[in-house]
Amino acid sequence: MRPLSRRSYAIAAIVLAAIIFVALNIAADATFTASRLDLTENGQYTLAQGTKNILAKLGEPIVLKFFYSKKVGSEYAQVNAYASRVRDLLNEYAALSHGKIVLQEIDPEPFSEAEDQATANGLTGAPTQTGDLVYFGLAGTNTIGGKETIAFFTQDREPYLEYDISSLIYRLSHPKKPKIAIISSLPLEQGPGGMAAMLQGRSRPFVIYQQLRQTYDTQMLQPNVTSVPADVDVLLIAHPPPLSDQQQYAIDQFVLRGGRALIFVDPNSELAGAATQGFQQGGGPTPSDLPKLFKAWGISYDPGKVVADRDLAQPVQTADPRNPVQAYPAWLHLTPDQFNKTDQVTGSLQSMNLATVGALAAAKGATTSFLPLAWSSKNASLVDAMQVRMGMPPSALMGQIVPAGHPFTIAAHISGPANTAFPIGAPAKPASKTPQPKEPKQPKQITSAKNINVIVMADSDIFDDKFWVRLQNMYGREVGIPMADNAAFVLNAVENLTGSGDLISLRTRGTTDRPFTVVKKLQEQAQAKFQQQAQALQQKLSDTQERLRALQQGGGSESAGRNGAVGLSAEQQREVQRFQHEMAETRAALREVQRNLRKSIDELGNVLAFVNIALVPLLVALFAVILAVLRRRRRARAIAF
Repeated sequence: MRPLSRRSYAIAAIVLAAIIFVALNIAADATFTASRLDLTENGQYTLAQGTKNILAKLGEPIVLKFFYSKKVGSEYAQVNAYASRVRDLLNEYAALSHGKIVLQEIDPEPFSEAEDQATANGLTGAPTQTGDLVYFGLAGTNTIGGKETIAFFTQDREPYLEYDISSLIYRLSHPKKPKIAIISSLPLEQGPGGMAAMLQGRSRPFVIYQQLRQTYDTQMLQPNVTSVPADVDVLLIAHPPPLSDQQQYAIDQFVLRGGRALIFVDPNSELAGAATQGFQQGGGPTPSDLPKLFKAWGISYDPGKVVADRDLAQPVQTADPRNPVQAYPAWLHLTPDQFNKTDQVTGSLQSMNLATVGALAAAKGATTSFLPLAWSSKNASLVDAMQVRMGMPPSALMGQIVPAGHPFTIAAHISGPANTAFPIGAPAKPASKTPQPKEPKQPKQITSAKNINVIVMADSDIFDDKFWVRLQNMYGREVGIPMADNAAFVLNAVENLTGSGDLISLRTRGTTDRPFTVVKKLQEQAQAKFQQQAQALQQKLSDTQERLRALQQGGGSESAGRNGAVGLSAEQQREVQRFQHEMAETRAALREVQRNLRKSIDELGNVLAFVNIALVPLLVALFAVILAVLRRRRRARAIAF
């Protein structure tokens, strides 16, 4: 037989490679359909262990009805692609549930029974240009008639898709909700605007409170309450009003009996101040404290001090036309470096926005264990709450900071042995002129406990919507898009105290914020330098104005000289001119600082652009050249032998 030519071998190899390529694709498509490789930093596309735990604990079947208008939705590429992702994710839920999740897909075509079924389940249709509605939501039911819905899968909440679905399944599988009792002076039920908004018919509960009501059986306790209901699982105290000894005694006994407490105190609650402004004399930010209970639990806290932090300061709008945006050190933006990564409550948090927080510490001689959960940076110090309350400008407050060199604890988990805050017994009831109904006999006082379980945060503005969530009206329904993990901290803490942590790992998986930290540092450095020079200039200006005023008062009867000075000697006029010259030089220096800031940022941008646009292709080309040279040398060496 005549041997095949080299060209025939090459053609046969190419044909064989093509056949193998097609065969491998077919085999991979059939074998690895559900397999995915998730290379994102936070594993955004991998089901969390919390979801798997929820599915593994399902006792009875849950029916999920996925409504999607295929024909109408196919006209919109983004909606159709998102629907495919939701469908794939729901199929994965059904597969992992081992038959406990019954998934049904329904196409609610216009004017059909399926459309009636979608509206009956509380789903919202999105209008289109043709007048048809796109239904894209989920309705779930359990065996005892419970129903939960996701009215519309809005793409703004795509990062939170797994949490929304898992939370729906969790609520259906736990029809008996844990009970939370709440003691608070905050307008949690009325929402932004407080009582004024309620009287005007535009009240709306704060989003965190809405989420608590959705997941738990919540009960607001009256301001004069003197006992904690026996069936309460967690007592939530949010910026409490001044509590009587009887009320503090009730909290003391609840905690010592094994009750769990989540407490938010605040040296300067802006949320409470905004709610009372205009309704009571002296309305404004107010402090809160539980001194007797904190002393018994081994917590040190000063309600007269606020943490001011240079590194974590949030930018705010100011009335200064020359510097309209300034860093406000009393409003903090916490990053992953400020969270305890080993604790379940804060382990997955990415950010929190807080305002005028206090500092917590372990009291000297405490018998309890003090575990910090969130803290400030080291470039922070404590300032008087009154200075913040009086509206000190951000630049002036920044100048008050003398870095302590260590972080201040903002939130902590308190556990371990503790004694009662009332060692001499229950406080006597205040005398009353009116006859009081006979109360049931109080249980015997508990004087100590081997292990209390309390989480404390020195801030109450965490509940304020404006700091952490953006509300959007989506086809007649209000949808919250989180900008920070404020709600996640509160819900994680409650869930941790109730003993269930399956949803904790899901609440913060959607955070995709990747700030330009290097650029931020450059801005902060230039801002600090700018503020120092600006303060020095302002002080010099004030001193000179005071001297000029004194000179004018002394020479008011004399005629005005040049430069508008009244009765000034030639030497004094030269001093004024010298100051004006110095002021012009200082302003030029400030402009130079700003130019250098812009220059540094531009240089960083040029470097990043070069790396992304030119460096990678150059490296690939260099690799190809080196590979070609090595191949040529190897071929030459083979020919030589």
